[in-house]
Amino acid sequence: MNFTLSRNASHTSDHRPPRLRLWSVMLWLLVWQLGSQALGQEILLVSPVSVLVRLSSLIRTFPFWESIGFSLARISLGFLLAAFWGTLFAALAARFARFQDLLTPLILAIKATPVASFIILALIWIPSRNLSVFISFLMVFPVMYSNVLGGIQTTSRELLEMAQVFALPAGRTIRYIYISQILPFFRSACTIGLGLCWKSGIAAEVIGIPDGSIGEKLYNAKIFLNTPDLFAWTLVIVMVSLCFEKLVLRILDTCVRYLERM
Repeated sequence: MNFTLSRNASHTSDHRPPRLRLWSVMLWLLVWQLGSQALGQEILLVSPVSVLVRLSSLIRTFPFWESIGFSLARISLGFLLAAFWGTLFAALAARFARFQDLLTPLILAIKATPVASFIILALIWIPSRNLSVFISFLMVFPVMYSNVLGGIQTTSRELLEMAQVFALPAGRTIRYIYISQILPFFRSACTIGLGLCWKSGIAAEVIGIPDGSIGEKLYNAKIFLNTPDLFAWTLVIVMVSLCFEKLVLRILDTCVRYLERM
């Protein structure tokens, strides 16, 4: 049984996104710089040098880190809630067909409805400070639910029959068969959901404008036509999102390696 877990888990941990090449980044920065110089209007397209100068000044202020902490805490919470409830509901849907039938219209409605509509509707009931938690959860939940459910439904019937023949306890069946089969689907859902939660969470903050959030800073930059601030905060969002994604996937891969040794 342990071999099954190792084989599937190793396949999951070996999967890596395309590598980010320095020369490619430098090339696109050069294109950006040349485009800014050709246009000659920084209010329309600011140069990367101006963005870095503005970012270096923002980093030295306390409100900068306070805004990152505000948004990071809420968007992370929304993602973790979606991962937990999406996995739990997928397990229940796989076990009870009626429950799956009940959730199907809701999942389809969430997938089809624009995120802006959810944000505006949610503002009626939810304070703007907590809006990004709910929107991040709502956007990631269908991804987690669908992927984990797909993993459960594609679990090898032969392995399940073998576990039944050898009277393997339910706990060991879940650990050695279901978890090993579901891990690739769960990791894929995390990879998609991590980017999605930041896009939707920041969009919720831009519309809800909670005090002290990254979304508020983006909104103010747009209102006052402060293009360097707009680009600087956008760069911050990208960097924080990438770091958050790498951290979560690293933790997940560490858990996989721990399960392999058990």
